Amino acid sequence: MTTVTAVRTAALDEPAADSALVLLTVEEAARRLRIGRTTCFRLVMSGEIESVTVGRLRRVPVDALSAYVAKLRRPAAVA
Repeated sequence: MTTVTAVRTAALDEPAADSALVLLTVEEAARRLRIGRTTCFRLVMSGEIESVTVGRLRRVPVDALSAYVAKLRRPAAVA
């Protein structure tokens, strides 16, 4: 692995560097959830992951990721 690749990989895997961010791009949210970009866009557009628009941009609040994971962890209601 080259130094540039190692630095780039470390930057992607280190959410601590972005800890001050309040809003994430959909791509950043996908990286934090370790899911694909397309899957994350689908979850955002369906409303499963909360998002906001800032002008023409779509952003995901950082706490929306925790809420989504918490929702996944809740046991399904018995029908």
